[in-house]
Amino acid sequence: MLSPEELPVHGRVDGEGRLLAADEALAGLHARAGGEPGGPLAIPQLAALARLSRRLGIPIARMVLAADGERDLDLWVRARPENGDVTLAIAGWSRRPPAPPLEARPPDAPEHDFLRAEADWVWETDASLRLLALSSEGVAELAQDGAPPPLGEALTRLFVLEEAEEGGLPLLEALAGRKPFADQLVTLRGSEQRYRLAGNPLTDPAGAFTGFRGGGFAVPDPLAPAAQPAEPAPASDAFARRLDTALRAPLNRIVASAETIREQEEGPVRADYGGYAVDIASAGRHLLGLIDDLVDLEAVERADFTVEPDTLDLADVARRAAGLLSVRADDRRITIERPSEGETMPAVGDFRRVLQIMVNLVSNAVRFAPEGSTVRVSVERRGATAAAVVSDEGRGIPPSERERVFAKFERLSAVEPGSGLGLYIARRLARAMGGDLFFEDQSAPGARAVLVLPGA
Repeated sequence: MLSPEELPVHGRVDGEGRLLAADEALAGLHARAGGEPGGPLAIPQLAALARLSRRLGIPIARMVLAADGERDLDLWVRARPENGDVTLAIAGWSRRPPAPPLEARPPDAPEHDFLRAEADWVWETDASLRLLALSSEGVAELAQDGAPPPLGEALTRLFVLEEAEEGGLPLLEALAGRKPFADQLVTLRGSEQRYRLAGNPLTDPAGAFTGFRGGGFAVPDPLAPAAQPAEPAPASDAFARRLDTALRAPLNRIVASAETIREQEEGPVRADYGGYAVDIASAGRHLLGLIDDLVDLEAVERADFTVEPDTLDLADVARRAAGLLSVRADDRRITIERPSEGETMPAVGDFRRVLQIMVNLVSNAVRFAPEGSTVRVSVERRGATAAAVVSDEGRGIPPSERERVFAKFERLSAVEPGSGLGLYIARRLARAMGGDLFFEDQSAPGARAVLVLPGA
């Protein structure tokens, strides 16, 4: 009988992460890790790889280090999605001494460099240059026609690579030599926006190459008119920018790490630790929201603040905002009614800023609506203006308080979450686009927020 070192070991994981079938070697490893027949795959590294392959819808092959009693196993694993399940083919299966603890590893390993660098966004690929991860800044930067760049696609499908001055493509040369690169100029397909990519190779504990992690840096257009020297920014403006730069990246990492613990991607954790992870992630997101508010506050209060109005479909923006809040609403069993797919409402405004306002209004409605209730998002024509209306079934806002909630740092009560800046910023944006934002009466209980914009 051939040993696992000589013969690939196979298994099948279903959409719920359960090990449906496994060869003897994999079934034994699963059992020694505390798993039960037909239960969730108990080897966390294999379970995480199966989830990633299923989510991206592509085969993924990489080295995995798994614990087996007092020893570690080097496994070469290929995960392939098939009809809702994921098949696993495991080769290698070589034993090695346990890996050193994380705190004993060099703190300045190359793969961590770009997490500290001031890149505009951070990315990661597999060994075939398929995009596996992209920071939130990258998703926003590279989105086209409202659609984020697809994970699982090759970088070369997303970008056109440019030759270096001395010839050659730095990214492909780095791939061939499994080495770092720093000056790969690219153009985003379907646009004229150029970026500089820099990256470091990633390796598994056995030293095998698994991909690249790096940063993307926007390249200014050399033909664009030279900007006039700006007057020194006020100290408060500079502080907001420094705050944004200094805190956003570490907070994103804290939230991501807490979510990894909460989802138990690296193995089971105690229930109270899972609860701590939820609290940490929630606090991190609150701080990220506060940073966003402070940066927006700095922008809207500048004397030279302007928006870029264009014709947009307010009904489409309303549907998008409702879609972005659907998961949060589902968590509280709240139904969001939105404009039908065929409904349109032409208006004039800055698409990104209008979406920001609508997300704020729908988010507030979901936050203050009772569980199991309905939030209604609709559009209507009001004379020469287009209006979007967001109403909920909560306690509402007394008429005497409807102006105060738009003041800076104001909340209806000290126990309510938030910075007290969201509505202030939203109204400033609405008025900068020639519109307005206010609360009005409604026949049923609850609050009724109205955004009006010039009609198109």
